[in-house]
Order: sequence, then C-alpha cells, then structure tokens
Amino acid sequence: MTRSLTLESDAVQALHRSSIPALRRLSVDESETRVCISGSVTSYYLKQLAQETIMPVLAHRQLDNQVKVVAP
Repeated sequence: MTRSLTLESDAVQALHRSSIPALRRLSVDESETRVCISGSVTSYYLKQLAQETIMPVLAHRQLDNQVKVVAP
C-alpha cells in the first residue's frame, strides 16, 4: 500500500534537513518496499544529491527517483 506521508519519516526529514532549498521542496511517497522522490530541480547534480541524501535511510526498500531536471 502506497501512501503520501503526513508524518515526518526519516526520508522526509533527510531532505528537509538539507541546506539546499531545492531538495527541501521535493516530495516523498513511501511504502513498505519503496521510497519515491519526485519534484523538479535545475541540474542533474541536484537530482543525484537528492538520491544520495535518501540512500542512508532506505533500509531494505528500493529507491524510485522520479525527480525531473528542468531548465532554470
């Protein structure tokens, strides 16, 4: 069952603690087996950074990086 989180999970907190505003604006949807991040950033570097920020809190779940890179 997939649900959009209303409570601050570890994945959400990891992004919200970022010093980079673009990462704090991304969305996180989680299930027992998957963590999906979505939204948009202005570079592939920021997309990769978002992924690396979430990786330590995945536990056994799969990461689905749906972040889109858009021109500034």
